[in-house]
Amino acid sequence: MKPLHCASPVALTLLALLFAMPVEAAEIYRWTDKQGKAHFSDVVPPEYKDVAKPMTVTPPPSLEDQGRAIERAAKDKARATEAPVIAAQPSASSPAQAAAVPPTAKRPPAAPTADTDCDTWRSLYRESQACFGPYRTARGATKAEAFVHCTPVTEPPIRCGRDTR
Repeated sequence: MKPLHCASPVALTLLALLFAMPVEAAEIYRWTDKQGKAHFSDVVPPEYKDVAKPMTVTPPPSLEDQGRAIERAAKDKARATEAPVIAAQPSASSPAQAAAVPPTAKRPPAAPTADTDCDTWRSLYRESQACFGPYRTARGATKAEAFVHCTPVTEPPIRCGRDTR
């Protein structure tokens, strides 16, 4: 058996430089084939060279950046819980009171009663539906916060007939 010889200092230096060089990321391209299927690769077939577009790939955030983001989110959450809560105003019973109620009050400002005329009931119903609209989910459910901002109004009774609007 032959003894192992130590590598020359020049060879060790070249080897060290080789591993110290930054590795360049391969450029990734995106193109769509004739069947409409999207492809992503660093090698583009010749027939798609004209339509392939280079993509920018961003590296994930460093652990330091992630830590700063978590701290910032915790501070923002603490500030949000310390903020004063604006309560909804009580329902207004007259048109003059309704005009004086700030925009944080419930919409519509009052629910109809048994002696409410049909036109007013329809108007209150439409306003209630418009208020609840933004709080509806894709599956048709209503978010709980809607009841803080909106007054539920049932459809006008049968005696009012159908709404022609």
